[in-house]
Amino acid sequence: MNTPLDPAVPQQSMVRTSKSNTANQTKAKPKGRARTYLFLFMVWSLLITGGLYGAKTYTDHLRQQITNQIAMQTEQQLMVVQKDYQKQIAALKDSVSGDLGKMQTKIDSLNELLAFTKDSANSKTDNSNQLYTQLAEVKMKLDDLKKNLDTLQ
Repeated sequence: MNTPLDPAVPQQSMVRTSKSNTANQTKAKPKGRARTYLFLFMVWSLLITGGLYGAKTYTDHLRQQITNQIAMQTEQQLMVVQKDYQKQIAALKDSVSGDLGKMQTKIDSLNELLAFTKDSANSKTDNSNQLYTQLAEVKMKLDDLKKNLDTLQ
């Protein structure tokens, strides 16, 4: 009775095979799911890592650009301040030179006056000593102004 033409035999063998296939599929699914989850986790990790790396690279790029812009602005502002400072120094130098010229003219006229007074003074008057003292003080002030001008330059 166990002949291959018997319809009951193939049905039993099919039932057996389908049961064994189902058991094999249920056992195979956890391994396949675990691999799928592992693969998805790795892809997710790579995406997160790539995003973090991209964000860091972009912020570094922006930081470098901002640093360069600030450096250029600072350099331009320093150049403006330097030009203004040089203009002020030049104006001060011209002013001091003009004042020194005026003072030199006054000193020359005072020297002429002193020479005239010395020649015309007699031994009874002591006015010439006072004028020489004043002249010495004026010369000291003039020397101080020259030193100040030299330090400003």
